[in-house]
Amino acid sequence: MSGKVSFALFFGHLAIEKVLKALYALRLKERAPPIHNLHRLAQAIGLDLDDERTEALLRITAFNIEARYPDVKRDFRRMCTLEHTERQMARIRELFEWLRSQAIS
Repeated sequence: MSGKVSFALFFGHLAIEKVLKALYALRLKERAPPIHNLHRLAQAIGLDLDDERTEALLRITAFNIEARYPDVKRDFRRMCTLEHTERQMARIRELFEWLRSQAIS
């Protein structure tokens, strides 16, 4: 099971990355840089991040690396129990909704 639910976290990273890049394009009127570091993207946009959101962006960025590279993928999949994945996905959803609200303001 954990091998399959780990993909949810990888795709969660992609969703946050895409909404950040959309915000970048909306606010700065240019194409977002080809990076995957969510915290760096948020800083480039000028988002007001508290410690909790900063930590979430850093953790979610790790899902991209951990799910992508073979040398760490096995350990990542073992870590991705259903409970752990559900907890992390809840954080991803909260962050996604907050980022979407930033596009409106």
